[in-house]
Amino acid sequence: MAWLIIAIVLGIIEMLTVEFTFLMLAGGALAAAAAAGFTDNLAVQVITFAVVAVILLLTVRPWARNHIYQSSPETRTNSHALLGRQAEAISDVTARGGRIKLGGEVWSARTAGDIIPSGALVVVNHIDGATAIVSPR
Repeated sequence: MAWLIIAIVLGIIEMLTVEFTFLMLAGGALAAAAAAGFTDNLAVQVITFAVVAVILLLTVRPWARNHIYQSSPETRTNSHALLGRQAEAISDVTARGGRIKLGGEVWSARTAGDIIPSGALVVVNHIDGATAIVSPR
């Protein structure tokens, strides 16, 4: 019964920390509780707890942490989400200015190269404040 109480306490601590360490220790405590069902020998129970906890810490914990905190592709937001998107020039775009339609909105635009005629498709290379720096598609 004591091993079950220890497992519950470790589970509660895990909910507060979310590091998967205490969860692995709780798994060891549950294994020790199972061992206690077969034997009254405290040494066997403690050894079962230690062995199972170490195995869980070395195998399951790294997998669980990687699964939860996996390095997913970075979600691009705000102006970063516009980079590489296609737009349409609604006026001539020069190095001094112009207008494009990007994602249903009209944006100020500039080009670092040649003049882009109205109606041409462009790609957003950079956002400078509220101005899109574009190049021909």
